Amino acid sequence: MFSSTSARLAGLPRWPLGVALALAVALVVGVLVAAAVVRNQPLGPLGLADVPAPSANSTDCALLLAALPEKLDGGDTGALQRRKLAAPAPAGAAGWGEPPVVLRCGLDRPAELTTTSRLLDVSGVQFLELRGLGTSTWVAVDRPVYAVVALAPTSGSGALQQIAAVIANTLPQRSVDIPH
Repeated sequence: MFSSTSARLAGLPRWPLGVALALAVALVVGVLVAAAVVRNQPLGPLGLADVPAPSANSTDCALLLAALPEKLDGGDTGALQRRKLAAPAPAGAAGWGEPPVVLRCGLDRPAELTTTSRLLDVSGVQFLELRGLGTSTWVAVDRPVYAVVALAPTSGSGALQQIAAVIANTLPQRSVDIPH
């Protein structure tokens, strides 16, 4: 029992359906190729705001910046390439990847550093975690200068571990400066 509509559809040529299907597949392939090309494009300069960093031009910060790697472990996002900083670039700063991992050297002692602060040892460096919105921020507090590492939530802990190892190998350890 066929209706007259079914009989008319059965008699239509099938090539328009084949063309529509081929166009849909071509569109999906084109989007995937374009996404791969865009993803592999080098990132432009990273713009960073200037923040007070009285020791950013110190010898210790210069040594640390010179020792930093060109790539960091970005966790699930893969390797993070070091980025050029947009002019005017703040002294004592470096960045990698997108969303960026940012290091700033030579900042003031954080007000959050007190006698009751919980410190975390990472690769032999004592870090204070600063709680913030959208980033994980860590301050190395047992070196001659304070170095702050800001991580995106997706970057994992590998970048902090790598930077901590560079800090440990570059800057001498000192006692933590805690006001009484």
